[in-house]
Amino acid sequence: MNLKIEILNKVHKRKDFKSGKELLDNYLHKQAGQDAQKSLSVCHVLTDQDADANRVLGYFTLSSSSIPLEDFPEELSKRIPKTYSIPIALLGRLAMDEKEQKKGLGEILLFDALEKCLISSKTLAIRAIVVDPIDQEAIDFYHKYGFIMIPSTGKMFLPIETIEGLFPDEESEE
Repeated sequence: MNLKIEILNKVHKRKDFKSGKELLDNYLHKQAGQDAQKSLSVCHVLTDQDADANRVLGYFTLSSSSIPLEDFPEELSKRIPKTYSIPIALLGRLAMDEKEQKKGLGEILLFDALEKCLISSKTLAIRAIVVDPIDQEAIDFYHKYGFIMIPSTGKMFLPIETIEGLFPDEESEE
């Protein structure tokens, strides 16, 4: 496999993608392009350049957002003025085609998203990456990589400091 992660464009075969989760499939089929045009999110797709370079094996979306200070754990929000919201990167969706699941490709997508957020955090304030897991399977997936549940919202987060530890080469570029 010659894997490549690139921004979704018109040549990608979105309609052929089937993750087994209708909400995630419908988003890629019908909404991802519109969200990109409106600058609401950026959809990144995983393809295999050796097979069909336009077939979407998996995808994730990133956008900027914030969460209320009171939803963020106190140990990470101390010394932040109470009038602020916490700036975050939102990993809105992450899905793999059914034919590609259980091959470790979801981890490749996740780590690519985390690295993109870490790089962005050097020029744009980002305290954490937040996900809104669709079900228990997604909660288990993110928990395996250190994401922490925000009980009041059902969302999960990973502090940017934790991500820095995953990519030590990115830290040295400052």
